[in-house]
Amino acid sequence: MKLQENLSKEERKMMRSVFWRSWTMNASRTGATQYHAVGVIYTLLPVINRFYKTEEERKDALVRHTTWFNATMHLNNFIMGLVSSMEKQNSEDKNFDANSITAVKASLMGPISGIGDSFFWGILRVVAAGIGISLASTGTPLGAIVFLLLYNIPAFLIHYFALYGGYSVGTSFIQKLYESGGMQILTKASSMLGLMMMGSMTASNVNFETILEVNVAGSEETMQIQEYLDQLFVGIVPLAVTLGAFWLLRKKVNVNWVMLGIMCLGILLGLLGIA
Repeated sequence: MKLQENLSKEERKMMRSVFWRSWTMNASRTGATQYHAVGVIYTLLPVINRFYKTEEERKDALVRHTTWFNATMHLNNFIMGLVSSMEKQNSEDKNFDANSITAVKASLMGPISGIGDSFFWGILRVVAAGIGISLASTGTPLGAIVFLLLYNIPAFLIHYFALYGGYSVGTSFIQKLYESGGMQILTKASSMLGLMMMGSMTASNVNFETILEVNVAGSEETMQIQEYLDQLFVGIVPLAVTLGAFWLLRKKVNVNWVMLGIMCLGILLGLLGIA
């Protein structure tokens, strides 16, 4: 709440409106274009209407935000808060370069997405899903509820505080972060942490054990294939399946087809008595 202490009553009301509108930012998104401009304009309308008094100034601001925009949901509210702060500064300072608003918004999409994708899709969603699946596997409906709570509560709080944080710090924070190299370090650390979490969750939740046996010639003993696979590399088959799925996704194969293929492969191996 300290982020709101320096805001006037009118500004707090404006930012609450921006916050609730920001949930619709992805409404204009399509799989082909990921073009969020309409959602961005709708989100920033309270800011534009408050700080710009003439119709011409408002038109210029609306046109300024028709550019392509795509950043990770929830964390992209930091950009919306920062842009709101810059729009306010632009309305008060006639010497302010309005082009810098678009430039800052475009330059932050990559770093914000790098951090946001690693955290939300690579860490938070995976951890929440892992816990939810573990509970659901016991037959309790709490699995789905716990998953939704573990993901959405942090996402809601970050969505909220990112907006006010961006509006409060203004442009000086971003400039200092870039100059010090902090943005590159933060992006790299988040990516590494996301990869580590993905690796650990893959090892924990992707399982494969074959029941295939081979008779040893001239003996009544049988050779368990799984034992030899474990001696070669523990978890080699789950790793191969995961890397194969990742390779297909990199080749732009629809994720639904990948999931269906894995399901069919599991059914086929079960019917053949291999797994």
